[in-house]
Amino acid sequence: MKDADLDPATHARLESLKAEHRDLDSAIATMAEQPMIDQVQVQRMKKRKLRLKDMIDQIEGGNTPDISA
Repeated sequence: MKDADLDPATHARLESLKAEHRDLDSAIATMAEQPMIDQVQVQRMKKRKLRLKDMIDQIEGGNTPDISA
């Protein structure tokens, strides 16, 4: 499904999720450059980023099941 096919509220939600995903990506990259890294916090951020990606995929219709024979 294309972004243009979504109702305005869903489109706004999708854009919000994408922005948060980008922000987390940037924050994780910045933290990785630091000499002392809080691994627990980085792992939490990565898990949140994966959940966001799953929500984005679901809204975009990318949640087709993987049917491998």
